[in-house]
Amino acid sequence: MLTTGPRGTKDILPESSAYWQYIETVARDVCRMFAYQEIRTPIFEHTELFLRGIGETTDIVEKEMYTFTDRGGRNITLRPENTAAVVRSFLENKLYAGAQPTKLFYIGPMFRYDRPQAGRFRQFHQFGVEVLTAQGPAVDAEIIMLAVNFFKTLGLDDLQLYINSVGCPVCRPLYRSKLQEFLRDKLSHLCSDCQSRFDRNPMRILDCKKEGCNKHSEGAPQMVDCLCEECREHFSQLKELLSATGVDFNLNPRLVRGLDYYTKTAFEIQYAPLGAQSAVCGGGRYDGLVSECGGQETPGIGFAIGLERVMLALEKQRLLPEKKDGIDVFIAPIGAEMQIPAFVLLGKLREAKLTADMDYMGRVIKAQMKHANKYPARYVAIIGETEAATGKVMLKNMSSGEQTLIAVDEVADRIYMETGE
Repeated sequence: MLTTGPRGTKDILPESSAYWQYIETVARDVCRMFAYQEIRTPIFEHTELFLRGIGETTDIVEKEMYTFTDRGGRNITLRPENTAAVVRSFLENKLYAGAQPTKLFYIGPMFRYDRPQAGRFRQFHQFGVEVLTAQGPAVDAEIIMLAVNFFKTLGLDDLQLYINSVGCPVCRPLYRSKLQEFLRDKLSHLCSDCQSRFDRNPMRILDCKKEGCNKHSEGAPQMVDCLCEECREHFSQLKELLSATGVDFNLNPRLVRGLDYYTKTAFEIQYAPLGAQSAVCGGGRYDGLVSECGGQETPGIGFAIGLERVMLALEKQRLLPEKKDGIDVFIAPIGAEMQIPAFVLLGKLREAKLTADMDYMGRVIKAQMKHANKYPARYVAIIGETEAATGKVMLKNMSSGEQTLIAVDEVADRIYMETGE
C-alpha cells in the first residue's frame, strides 16, 4: 500500500523531532568537549567495503545487508554500520596526513534487514565516534568516557558498562584452538549458525543469543586467560585508567561483539529495562581494519550508540525535555484584500526573530482565532480594512484576552516588552 511505509521503518513526526534534535545536540556538544569533529559519509557504499571490513562470517553480512546492483552494474549496499565507511573516507581523503590522531564522530541512519521490534528497526539511527592512528589504552578509556558522559548529560542512570579483551592475531589462534576443543563434542547441540561458525569464527558462538547455545557454551575457556603479554598489559592499563577516573565497569569474558574487525578492547553499555534490546552502546578496537580496507597498518577504535534505544530509555525514565509548542504571533487578515498587508507584517515579525504564521486558507475571523489556539499562539494580530487604512493592527494577548490597537512597526517591540525576552 502506498499509504504504508516499508516494514521496519518509522516516520519521525514533528511532535517527536524536537526530542531527536535534543539528543543530537547533546551528542555534538559532548564531542566538541572531547575535540571530535563531525564526518558525514554516503548512505551507500560499494558492497566489497563491508564484506572486507565487517567480515563475511558476521550476521550483518550473511543475513542483514540491503544490497543491490545499480544501473551501472555496480554492487552497492546501504550502510549497515559506519565504521568501515569512515575508514574508507580516512584513506580516500588522506586524513592521515593531518594532525593526529584523527578523531571523528557521526550521526545518521543505518540499514539492516532485521526482525523489527521495540528499539530495533530496519532503518535506524546511530551516533558514533572513531579514533584512528592512536593505539594506547588511554584512547580506549577516552571514548568509553565520552560515551558515559553522553549518557550522563542526558540524565540516564541504571546503565552498566561491560568490558573485555578479544585479543589480537598473536594470541587469538591459541584461544581459537582451546575454544574449538571445548565445543567439539557439543557441536550437534548448537544452532545451525553456530555450527557454521565453528570452523570460520568460533568466538562468535559466545555471542549467540539462543538459549541452547548459551547453555552448551557455559564454562568455555576465556580469552583473558589466553592473552599475549601486549594484550594483557593493554587491558590492565585500560582498567586502571577507568578506575582512576571513577568509571564503573564490569568484566564480561563472553563479550566478543558481533563484528569480525575487533581486536583487544571490546565494550558494551546496557540499559537492562529495555530487555532483549538492552545494549545501547557497543564498540571496541579494530587495529586491523584499515589494512583490510587497503591502507597501511593503522590502529583504530570506536563505538556506536543506537538512538532509537536511547529514546526508549529516556521515555522510560521520563527524561525527555518539555516541548516548547506554539508560536509568538498568528496574523489574522479579515478578507482576501488584507492578504498583502498581512504578508508584509509576517515578514517584519520574522525579521525580528519572532516565530510567526498567518492564515492561508481564507477562513473567517472566528475560525482563524480557533486555529490560532491550536498552535497555540501567544498573540494574534488582526488586520481589517480599518486597521490597514491607519497602518495599525489589533494585537490580542491570547493569555489575558487584552486587545490593543498598535502601529504595525511597533508590534515586535511590544511583544518583546511584554514577554521580557
